[in-house]
Amino acid sequence: MGLLVIGDNAPNFECEDHNGEIVRLNDYKGKKLVIFFYPKANTPGCTAQACNLSDNYERLTKSGYEVLGVSADDHKKQANFQSKFKFPYKLLCDTEKKVINSYGVWGEKKFMGREYMGIIRTTFIVDESGVITDIIEKVKTKDHANQIIQ
Repeated sequence: MGLLVIGDNAPNFECEDHNGEIVRLNDYKGKKLVIFFYPKANTPGCTAQACNLSDNYERLTKSGYEVLGVSADDHKKQANFQSKFKFPYKLLCDTEKKVINSYGVWGEKKFMGREYMGIIRTTFIVDESGVITDIIEKVKTKDHANQIIQ
């Protein structure tokens, strides 16, 4: 995993969402933020994770959290993923991997004996002042909200 640890300031970013609108970390100052990085829109694990957060969105917001999803998918893929499942939160299109690299979630992965580079599924919890309060590396895609709200 990357270089970030609990207690670090969350790396600032500026990235377009699925609608082409600019989203900045500073937009969430004063709010708790869940930033979840996922490998690829519309794949089984990523869909399960994103839907679990969507299904529990009211619980998350009642606990004071805002939610952002991030992958390297382009606007078309992210917009399709967003509209297909009606996610109540924004999906960032980090095609240049600037946010992904700044959070240290791009790395070597293994699947069915094959090694390749990709996004390592990771969630960062950021407090109201921009400090990382939790890093979830072993994401349970079908029960992710319960990993966040403890």
